[in-house]
Amino acid sequence: MPSCLRRLGDASTPVSLETAADLRTYLATVPDPRARRGIRHPWTALLTAASAAVLAGAASVTAIGEWVADAPQAVLALFGFRPDPLTGLIRPPHATTIRLVLAAADGDALDRAIGGFLQEREAPAPGRKVIAVDGKTLRGSRTAGRTATALIAAMTHSGQVLTQRQINSKSNEIPAFAPLLAGIDLTDAVITADALHTQHDHAVYLHERGAHYLAVVKRNHPGLHEQVRRLPWRDIRLDHIERTRAHHREEIRRLKTAAFAHLDHPHARQALQVVRWRRDLGSGKLTIERIYLVTSLPPGAADGSELAAWIRGHWLIENQLHHVRDRTFHEDASKIRTRNLPRVMAGLRNLAIGIHRQDGHTNIAAALRRTARNHLRPLTALGLT
Repeated sequence: MPSCLRRLGDASTPVSLETAADLRTYLATVPDPRARRGIRHPWTALLTAASAAVLAGAASVTAIGEWVADAPQAVLALFGFRPDPLTGLIRPPHATTIRLVLAAADGDALDRAIGGFLQEREAPAPGRKVIAVDGKTLRGSRTAGRTATALIAAMTHSGQVLTQRQINSKSNEIPAFAPLLAGIDLTDAVITADALHTQHDHAVYLHERGAHYLAVVKRNHPGLHEQVRRLPWRDIRLDHIERTRAHHREEIRRLKTAAFAHLDHPHARQALQVVRWRRDLGSGKLTIERIYLVTSLPPGAADGSELAAWIRGHWLIENQLHHVRDRTFHEDASKIRTRNLPRVMAGLRNLAIGIHRQDGHTNIAAALRRTARNHLRPLTALGLT
């Protein structure tokens, strides 16, 4: 490492510098739509610099431009910016240049690059891969003539975003489900989703890909819901019980499973019932909720505690991804609307959240502040040094 970089400060990180993936390799696959004439800054350098700025907490294009403008010369060189042949100094790109580049970037290609980088960077986890699929609307991207940008993402239950896709403005999440998962190895994985994705076509697709599903059944599937609800649950033994006390409430969750050969859903092997007792410690109010699910996992493939963890773990995509983007990066308050910019900024936020979680940070806001204190830290995390 050059001595000028060592003087930038301590850049300790849990990721090994010898084995860390290099983000530039993946961003090089994102096509450059610019005309050849008049190009001053390399495409990959601009995308890499924007990624590093968001990793350091930049929540807007203006903030990205300010962070890049403050970067030392040695850092700009590592991004790939070229020095002036006369002065030997690197002039950082203007915030307007960064805005135009991010607005023109192919969102699908960028999300594939980010997903591939995070998967290479992540240490192999023991056990079965469990993936949550859920959608989110970027509320601030709505204009008078265009609906708000809607995205659907796939995230492991450990908090790593694998891929993301924009939903057609005239459709919903259902047609985007299979294209979203097309580039992911689903062999023996378990896919969790909300009741919207309890679709016959989805079940067939996952079976063909060698994956299993854990699907919520609600009254929007009246036949299947009635079939599962009428099972003799009182006579079925309890598989798992869990008691928790948090957020000013007490909860008891009970799980039962029943092997069933004739469920009206492709490749379904078991039905599940979850009963939740929730008591508010302040008011004393008690609520009871019953949830029904079906899964393609055969009996014995997962015990009650694993199934219960996967059911609860699905909502981590709301708490660890969507909530963080809203509260920490102020995504819903953002008024970014230009072309692909809302989608691209969401992808860069996914990258930042994924990296910090891989590095063992549970408080993303604190991790962003720590990274922002040293220009070398995001470079180390992105595999540039």
